[in-house]
Amino acid sequence: MTAPVDIRLHSTRPALDARPLEKRVGLIILATDHTTEPDFRRMVADDRIGVYVARIPYANPTTPDNLRKMRPSLTAGAALILPDEPLDAICYSCTSASVVIGDAEIEAAVQAAKPGVPVVTPPMAGVRGLKALGARTISILTPYTVETSRPMSVYFAAHGFEIASFSCLGFDDDREMARIAPATLVDLARESTDAQADALFVSCTALRAALAVVGMEEAIGRPVVTSNQATAWNCLRLCGDDEPRAEFGRLMTLPLK
Repeated sequence: MTAPVDIRLHSTRPALDARPLEKRVGLIILATDHTTEPDFRRMVADDRIGVYVARIPYANPTTPDNLRKMRPSLTAGAALILPDEPLDAICYSCTSASVVIGDAEIEAAVQAAKPGVPVVTPPMAGVRGLKALGARTISILTPYTVETSRPMSVYFAAHGFEIASFSCLGFDDDREMARIAPATLVDLARESTDAQADALFVSCTALRAALAVVGMEEAIGRPVVTSNQATAWNCLRLCGDDEPRAEFGRLMTLPLK
């Protein structure tokens, strides 16, 4: 029988840094989400900013009623992200649900677990991004059904935008939305942007639209704002990161106003 190993307890504890990483961004994402984590890994996470994720229950189809059902899970989801530790920003990564639940309700639900944390939603980040770009008249492209798209048109109109055109693709499963190729989104942007629009908003955190922003902007000759690009931009600026990232579109070169 092997003799027990003599384990020595070090006499002093090492000094501790204030945080493993200087800044912390929390993400609340859908159980079915394929896209937000890779996008935030590309656009936000680095050796200064950490991204910490909690998934909450969600079941397709993507309808207004199903989207609203996530509201009770938001507080519990926020509480799971570094419990009892502060965050610099927290994003609820669902554009259509944010529209039907409402930004104020989402903020209240998240701050019930994380008091005082700045809360970012994709549609509100989209509004901030479009305004930073000086857009007043916009085109909107969504992968949703007409029923799920309709509240989106009301939301952007209520925030002062004239909607020149609104196109949707008729999908009701976010897992299929994630399978639309970025190159296809470039073609769809070209087809969906009205000649009078100052910019195009591409909705849905499931879409791999952040990978297609530059191609879409080249195709239409105008700025493009997408859900994950806008939330990443908003979270970066809240973390004090103002570095231009032109590879993710014109918005990523601008300050948060």
